[in-house]
Amino acid sequence: MSFLATPQSMHFPDALPLQSGACIRDYHLAYETYGQLNAERSNAVLVCHALNASHHVAGRYEGQDRSEGWWDNMIGPGKSVDTNRFFVIGINNLGSCFGSTGPMHVNPDTGRVYGADFPVVTVEDWVHAQARLLDRLGITQLAAVMGGSLGGMQALSWTLQYPERVRHAVVVASAPNLTAENIAFNEVARRAIVTDPDFHGGHFYEHGVVPKRGLRIARMIGHITYLSDDVMNEKFGRQLRGGIDLKYSTQDIEFQIESYLRYQGDKFSEYFDANTYLLITRALDYFDPARAFGGNLTQALARATAKFLLVSFTTDWRFSPQRSREIVKALLDNRRDLSYAEIDAPHGHDAFLLDDARYMSVVSSYFDSIAKERA
Repeated sequence: MSFLATPQSMHFPDALPLQSGACIRDYHLAYETYGQLNAERSNAVLVCHALNASHHVAGRYEGQDRSEGWWDNMIGPGKSVDTNRFFVIGINNLGSCFGSTGPMHVNPDTGRVYGADFPVVTVEDWVHAQARLLDRLGITQLAAVMGGSLGGMQALSWTLQYPERVRHAVVVASAPNLTAENIAFNEVARRAIVTDPDFHGGHFYEHGVVPKRGLRIARMIGHITYLSDDVMNEKFGRQLRGGIDLKYSTQDIEFQIESYLRYQGDKFSEYFDANTYLLITRALDYFDPARAFGGNLTQALARATAKFLLVSFTTDWRFSPQRSREIVKALLDNRRDLSYAEIDAPHGHDAFLLDDARYMSVVSSYFDSIAKERA
């Protein structure tokens, strides 16, 4: 049984300047903490979340049996990131729909719900906001910053924006930027949302509707890219949903994989915000620390002083091992201290969320070494 988690919220009245030139003020950040901060305040680990996750990283909520955090298999007492030794912090990003200020909240400057007027946020903006929250907690340096996928991009960005505040960075199933194919997937998903008649230019809240059709399609597209071909074939193959007879219909569900994707899409459309989806996928698209250095990743990562653990998975074609190796090469070019593990796992991009003994062992060993540094 998981330990109990308690959601918290922190208010920031002062304006946060954003990379776009806009700013946001009078905002809240939702967060959770697990474990105890030691007397030296040297055992803090920040965990950054991916697209559809939140600050609820580990544990469960009281009175809710099925409320485990999204990385509960990784973080907790005696687990790979051991909360008996580390003080773990999860923060919900600005613009999300899980407690932090986002498009569904009221703009203090207009008195109206932000909707489509919520400013565009970037990975760098999220890192600055996270740093403000850590300041309030009295944490001047992190033992580690950790994340998978988009969370890994945030972890990497931390080492560049606040190099003196990070001793270790754990970057899992991530990349130094998105490929054209990945941007294309994001754009198709966004078009599905914005062309939904219920989207109303992003101001659907005022109309009392939700663009569920667009959200369903966006989630279906995303889910396909998170799984490997092998996993899809193993789980579903060409199994028919209705037995052995074909319906010869262009609109009915015929195959189990269709049923699964529709289920995932329906579930997602019930809890995720459409404007948040647009914002977060755009933040993914924009992330590219090498852009300011003419595309030279080695120069971009020269600012990083942290030690690194990078992990990739062989069947992850959305964030392939090749992309992690680009980061590895750039760090080695700068003679940085790093470890790299390429896990032969069949699960595709979702592998970073799943239980794989080798993966968990790599992370556990790395955090053991961090704990011993200050022992």
